[in-house]
This record gives sequence, C-alpha cells and structure tokens, in this order.
Amino acid sequence: VMIDINTTPLIDVMLVLIIMLIITIPIQLHSVNLNMPAGAPPPQTAEPVVVTIDIDFDGTVLWNGEMLADRAALEAKLAQAAAIADQPEVHVRPNKLVEYKAVATVLASAQRLGVTKLGMVGNEQFVK
Repeated sequence: VMIDINTTPLIDVMLVLIIMLIITIPIQLHSVNLNMPAGAPPPQTAEPVVVTIDIDFDGTVLWNGEMLADRAALEAKLAQAAAIADQPEVHVRPNKLVEYKAVATVLASAQRLGVTKLGMVGNEQFVK
C-alpha cells in the first residue's frame, strides 16, 4: 500500500504566506527628495536689440531699412555691432530670388568680424 502525502494544505499555506509578504512590502515611490534652494526669481531681462540685414534680389544690402553703399559700409556696421559688449542680434533676411553668393558674403563678413548672435530669418519663404 502506497501512502500519498496530501499537498493541498501545504500549497494553501504557501499562497497565504506569499500574499501576506506582498501586502507587507512597502510601496516604492519613484521620486527623489531634493532640498531646492529658495530665492528670488531672476530679474526680468530687457528685450534684445535686433539689427535686421535685408538682402534684396539684386544683392543690395539694407541695414535696418537703410541702404548701404558697398561692402565696406556693411563691414563698418558689423564691426560696430561686434564691438559692443552685449552684441545685438543680427537677423539676416535674404530675398527668395537673391544669389547665394550675396548671402554668403554677408555671413562671411559677420563671422570674420566676430558677430556671435547671427541668425537667418524668413526661411519659410524657401519651403516649396
């Protein structure tokens, strides 16, 4: 005669123990406690000075709407802008029909003279 051990009560006890263990484990919060410094908000910054350089379809360069006679006049204005401690933002706005050579000349002059806040404006006109 073979005697079988009844494992059902053992399994029941083990399940109860596992459930109790799961219930008693503390819930982990996914956060980090930081001691943030308290202070006054930073002061309001003034609006940046913006200089607009328009390049017309024939290569004519305008500085804030004022036509410049030649490249030397453009470089003089760029040198003045680069010499200021808080440089103005220089926005280059080329016409859609202008040759790239005229735009590249303006950008190269600005880079050579040390203008750091330079950007192209009006790029949406080139999207087909």
